[in-house]
Amino acid sequence: MRFAVIQFPGSNCDQDCLHALRAFEGVEAGYVWHKENSLAGCDAVVVPGGFSYGDYLRCGAIARFSPILGAVKEFAANGGTVLGICNGFQILCESGLLPGALVRNRDLHFICETVHLRVEQPRTRFTNAALTGAVLRLPIAHGEGCYFADEPTLRDLEQHDQILLRYCDEQGRTNDAANPNGSRANIAGIRNRAGNVFGLMPHPERACDPLLGSTDGRVIFESILDRQSPS
Repeated sequence: MRFAVIQFPGSNCDQDCLHALRAFEGVEAGYVWHKENSLAGCDAVVVPGGFSYGDYLRCGAIARFSPILGAVKEFAANGGTVLGICNGFQILCESGLLPGALVRNRDLHFICETVHLRVEQPRTRFTNAALTGAVLRLPIAHGEGCYFADEPTLRDLEQHDQILLRYCDEQGRTNDAANPNGSRANIAGIRNRAGNVFGLMPHPERACDPLLGSTDGRVIFESILDRQSPS
């Protein structure tokens, strides 16, 4: 399976993603520069974390106009698998590939810590390696990670099983104390209606090696690699 890791000026998790992906058997992974306009030959796309274009104007606001985003949109429209991590999640929301927006954290501070996440929907191409209610332990690092959407959008996300991850405590309980950034409904990751585009603020690529303190991030990549997974 061949992954394309998009590189923007200001990306800083692209190397982490490449390293994590190449550790899986049968995976090829390479960079695709933001000025390119083709994803030919790719089976999946990762939009990594960082500060694309310096996060000027608004996180992801400039990246949405890059040449490669046109190719990402076309790839997604054709059913291709797209994963957006942290700044990648922000870019997917800004580009309209996912609903809602990522805004300043509740306390207006940059957060860098490890959090717990509850898997809400296991029958997806991004979470099928986990069980419903499984608790994952992943790191976060963001200043604008508070997921916001209006009430109709939130109801729509719930109705169509698009919320895949929620912030929780170690026992899997979702409450305000377990919500690090003020995200509505403790949302940490969502997919699109078609099920082939997924964005999350936590970093699975930074939790794929025991030396990093957790291997729970492997669940996300293992799920994508399962060719028999549902959409």
